[in-house]
Amino acid sequence: MPKLVPPHGSDSLKPLLLPETERAEELARAATLRKVALDSRAVSDVFMLAMGAYTPLDGFMGHADWKGSCRDMRLASGVFWPIPITLPVARELADAIGAEEEVALVDAEGGEILAIMRVREKYPIDKAFECEHVYRTTDPKHPGVAKVLAQGEVNLAGPVRVLSEGEYPAKYPDLYIRPAEARAMFLERGWSQVAAFQTRNPMHRSHEYLVKIAVEVSDGVFIHQVLGKLKEGDIPAEVRTRAIQAMIDNYFREGTVIQAGYPIEMRYAGPREALLHAVIRQNFGCSHLIVGRDHAGVGSYYGPFDAHHIFDELWPGALVLKPLKIDVTFYCRKCYGMATARTCPHDPSEHISISGTQQRAMLSSNAEIPPEFSRPEVVAILREYYASLRQGS
Repeated sequence: MPKLVPPHGSDSLKPLLLPETERAEELARAATLRKVALDSRAVSDVFMLAMGAYTPLDGFMGHADWKGSCRDMRLASGVFWPIPITLPVARELADAIGAEEEVALVDAEGGEILAIMRVREKYPIDKAFECEHVYRTTDPKHPGVAKVLAQGEVNLAGPVRVLSEGEYPAKYPDLYIRPAEARAMFLERGWSQVAAFQTRNPMHRSHEYLVKIAVEVSDGVFIHQVLGKLKEGDIPAEVRTRAIQAMIDNYFREGTVIQAGYPIEMRYAGPREALLHAVIRQNFGCSHLIVGRDHAGVGSYYGPFDAHHIFDELWPGALVLKPLKIDVTFYCRKCYGMATARTCPHDPSEHISISGTQQRAMLSSNAEIPPEFSRPEVVAILREYYASLRQGS
């Protein structure tokens, strides 16, 4: 019988979504409580807590956990945690909330009541401290830093009971797979060594190559894509899903990969976010995380292999999951195929660099995309999407 890695920092997963039989009564009670409106990042975090992807957390972090997570990547309990999961609000609202008061957490965009939280703690935020440690910069042009700087001045902390997962289960019925469900799927297939591949882009040839390397050294690969809010210009999940499935159907052996999605909102924290992705994938039952060039980075804030190096800074036992570190990938004309900087001896002039940014630029300008860059079945789906954008403009 195959055995999967344990959940992070716990003997069992801790999904915070209430059983369906309890939700109607709690929802009626939540309607009578003080409302706290959540921005898109906090909504995403509620959904991650709901499914157990943030095990062992039981809600939004108190001051000791926030400070330890920022500074040392440790919760007050000593458990490894690389990025704080917090609920910031305006000072006026925080002042109005009493000790141990229960509040209803509401999606600011749609107005849906998502959860009930018992407020155990309120504490002011040192935004510069958080940005310097988590993002390695206080530059407001960094999208993650900008989000922190724009948030409220006080964090609310306390346990959360989730009442809704929003539209995700209905919108992505085959893609929205919770950690417990993923673990069951792996065991059903007889997988114990599972590599996760994180993506917020359709898969081009470099992505395909990374996943195929992982297929060679594991039982299977979990292609796990971001369903939460992305940067402007990123390709929507509905289109991305079809493009990824076209690659899987045409270029992978059946039974070697599973495509899934999860509701996280990217923070673009580079190395720290690579570690958070590792924690999450361990909760999903994955033994390895593929870490390529500039994982979860943005612009030039992080070196291309900073996300590789940060795993070497962890103390023994911080994570069970291991990184699968892979060098820069490209198509080499001399090799007549995909290669990495570790395997290809040829001059860089023979290399065709491949990136999602380049692919989006070529699609936006309706430029020709060579087969060395992206598979034709994938390009056809993406061209259809970009043609619809041009018709709508």
